[in-house]
Amino acid sequence: MSSSKVLFGFHALGVRLKTAPQSILELYFEPSRRDARMRSFLDRASEAGVKMIESDGARLSKMCGGHGHQGIAAKVQAIAQVHSLDELLEDLEAANAELPVEQRTQPLILVLDGITDPHNLGACLRVADGAGVHAVIAPKDHAAGINATVAKVASGAAETVPYSMVTKLARTPGEPKERNIWIIGTSDDAPKTIYQVDLKGPVALVLGAEGDGMRQLTRKTCDEL
Repeated sequence: MSSSKVLFGFHALGVRLKTAPQSILELYFEPSRRDARMRSFLDRASEAGVKMIESDGARLSKMCGGHGHQGIAAKVQAIAQVHSLDELLEDLEAANAELPVEQRTQPLILVLDGITDPHNLGACLRVADGAGVHAVIAPKDHAAGINATVAKVASGAAETVPYSMVTKLARTPGEPKERNIWIIGTSDDAPKTIYQVDLKGPVALVLGAEGDGMRQLTRKTCDEL
């Protein structure tokens, strides 16, 4: 049996409805909310053949673990990431090989070293999506995973940005280095600001944890700070 999870909020569910409507098992909505945004969303869900169930606010809050559901929540099938980081970079290289040099896309990777707050992870994914990041990498230990809160804050980006959790983060930047991707760590004691660093080429940006920043092992893998 495939695993399921809960998504809530218009942005997160709107992206899932657009990209993979067949993965929505059940859509729960608050019938007392009858504004144009809700009507439009329910019309699209109905057209996609999604099973819809009326539900009160208390039940929605229990499903979502809070009150930020905006009147909708859904049980959805978990969608496995299709690509590993290596496969993503290979696909990008293959696509670039068919383009003139001036039209090629440089790899852009975000490495998160221990982001533990789901709201911060959601914000990182949302900004990564807007900046055109090809993949986000984080350690399996001492880091937030994708859950309903992350998906809500990410405003749909949790559905579109590849997010990989790896066992040994300190070893992972070796993959980008093998492809000549420059590893740039962020630190409050760095000699340069983000505005002084050359970001034009293939880049992996490393962002440390909320309190302590990057771990020393991660810091040692960086080409510059």
